[in-house]
Amino acid sequence: MPAAPAPSRPEPRPWPRPPRCSRPPARDAQRTRRRRRGKMAAAAARSSLLCSCNLLVQRNLGVRAGVLCKQPPSRTFFSDRKKFHTAPVGQVFRLRPFHVLVATGGGYAGYRKYEDYKLQQLEKRGLEVPVKLASEWEVALYKSVPTRLLSRAWGRLNQVELPTWLRKPVYSLYIWTFGVNMKEAAVEDLHHYRNLSEFFRRKLKPQARPVCCVHSVISPSDGKILNFGQVKNCEVEQVKGVTYSLESFLGPRISTEEMHFSQAPPGNSFQKQLVTKEGNELYHCVIYLAPGDYHCFHSPTDWTVSHRRHFPGSLMSVNPGVARWIKELFCHNERVVLTGDWKHGFFSLTAVGATNVGSIRIYFDQDLHTNSPSYSKGSYNDFSFISNNNKEGIPMRKGEHLGEFNLGSTIVLIFEAPKDFRFNLKAGQKIRFGEALGSL
Repeated sequence: MPAAPAPSRPEPRPWPRPPRCSRPPARDAQRTRRRRRGKMAAAAARSSLLCSCNLLVQRNLGVRAGVLCKQPPSRTFFSDRKKFHTAPVGQVFRLRPFHVLVATGGGYAGYRKYEDYKLQQLEKRGLEVPVKLASEWEVALYKSVPTRLLSRAWGRLNQVELPTWLRKPVYSLYIWTFGVNMKEAAVEDLHHYRNLSEFFRRKLKPQARPVCCVHSVISPSDGKILNFGQVKNCEVEQVKGVTYSLESFLGPRISTEEMHFSQAPPGNSFQKQLVTKEGNELYHCVIYLAPGDYHCFHSPTDWTVSHRRHFPGSLMSVNPGVARWIKELFCHNERVVLTGDWKHGFFSLTAVGATNVGSIRIYFDQDLHTNSPSYSKGSYNDFSFISNNNKEGIPMRKGEHLGEFNLGSTIVLIFEAPKDFRFNLKAGQKIRFGEALGSL
């Protein structure tokens, strides 16, 4: 018998699909438009950002100035499993006048410091220092620097009272920089000095500078001997091999009524007109006061001051390096010339100003005002200490306080003495107030 056919399974019925929600066509169109606007806004924002970045990069790389340079790719290296990126090398930056000025000025200042260092080494070895004078344009460039304005600003800064807690660090830094010996000061406590000006003008202990009683001429201040000797041909040496005119430095001769000197023949040279006694000669001595030296100066001998002449001028540096570089440096700078007479005839002491040393003070001359904002080039102001009430002038005794600087500067002595006068000095040596300059 044939097998009976297997019963067929009924096919599974499919699950009924949920009814499809029909959306209105207007809502689909709005959503499409919103998506399209969002994509366009994002594309516009990316484009604007790229344009801004490109403009910034172009400005930094100097493309606007016409300089095109390919920026090298940054370098990547690994150290201790950390990834580092180095900055691109050789980026081009835009040069500005300030950058050029700073680079040029700094390079020139460094060059001058190096030249001064070489000269100091030659002096230590006892070798002759070569003379290399500045040209006219270099002197004009130096004089164009507003040193008078800077000196007035420095003077005002010195008057600012420092807080008590700041005085010791500031003064200690100055002492360390310039080698100041505070053991000689009358007041060693640094907190006593309210400002820098008082610290610069500090007084010394009475026994710190004994005055030589044997010799007739002593050093009026602490400092370094730049030059000394006999005046020849109306020229004075500021350093060896560099001279300046005696008449340009002292100015025209003062009338004989004020100086009580004998009348010299009008045909004689300016140097011979200053010599009042036969057989005498003119001598000079230049003393440089460094910033770390004692800043007051005293009377170098027993003499009478009859006249003061103030020359306004530049305030260039007077350190030995500049004095060896600029001819007639002392004639360019502001200075106060005190003239009078001593037992051997004519005598003068000149205080020369310098950078940051525009203030020169003479204790008995209250009418003297230095480093004024305006002045006439080549002018000078005369003042006579001889009057109806005082027919002799201002008598000064050897070692008596005469004046002060606000910072280091230069003292120039020009005096008449017999031919047998001899200096007991060496060029470049350090000297202190009260020590002998020479003897008869």
